[in-house]
Amino acid sequence: MVVSGGPSLSWSALADLIRLRNQTGSLLLLFPTLWALVLASDGHPPLALTAIFTVGVFIMRSAGVTINDWWDRDLDRQVQRTRERPIASGRLQPHAALGVFIVLIGMAAGLVLLLNPLTIALAPTALFLAVLYPLAKRVMPLPQAVLGLAFGWGAVMAWAAVRNEIGWPALGLFAATICWAVGYDTIYALQDVEDDRRIGVRSSAIFFGDRCWIAVGGALLAMTVILALIGAATHLGPSFYLSLLLAAGLFAAQARRIRRGLSQAHAFALFKQHVGIGALILAGIWSGVLLR
Repeated sequence: MVVSGGPSLSWSALADLIRLRNQTGSLLLLFPTLWALVLASDGHPPLALTAIFTVGVFIMRSAGVTINDWWDRDLDRQVQRTRERPIASGRLQPHAALGVFIVLIGMAAGLVLLLNPLTIALAPTALFLAVLYPLAKRVMPLPQAVLGLAFGWGAVMAWAAVRNEIGWPALGLFAATICWAVGYDTIYALQDVEDDRRIGVRSSAIFFGDRCWIAVGGALLAMTVILALIGAATHLGPSFYLSLLLAAGLFAAQARRIRRGLSQAHAFALFKQHVGIGALILAGIWSGVLLR
């Protein structure tokens, strides 16, 4: 696929723009949504809603990284890890990327219109948070919290789609996801500390500095406590607490590893472990609901 005038819009550049070959971010966005769908539906999430939210997560994550790269195109050229991204490297024109973003948002809106009025009313907040995150790193010392807001909002929407209300367990999952995102995205940000400090980009990894391991451990501990409280209040079975215990052990090991110091490769590996942790918690919630 080639568009005349300027750099070609190739399938390769488009795939790189939406991170098609790396779906870690999509899964980290998907799991809190699935937690909410399973818990709200008492372990029997409607197939149609599951399909809508799964496809919607992929589209919104793709839209999120697209607008992120559009905002960050000048900054990305100055960071070793991101300088080969399509817009930063010149493989894709900024206006083409903006067009992709608009198409993706249109697709997401089409999916949202299949849901109930309450969920439709919640959807604009998801778009606002997706656009806000790339800007937050320019002005906030803790932009990872904004990412958590964006990722956690999917759980609120999923709960509303099932129950046609915003129940307090949904708010608990929202809070737990914020803590989770602060934890894993701080680990992710450790890859770019030197470059970010040089170009003036803010991150929790810079903000916490040598105490980063304490901040990550504290955020993940808070997530674990919130999930445990949700489990107790919704009477989840013992298997849920087993999954939390295993997750807490992994969290503790990660905090200790950060304290000893990490290379970029090790930071990315720790970050990717959270996909498995999200799946572990999903399995715990699902079995905890069915066995209570």
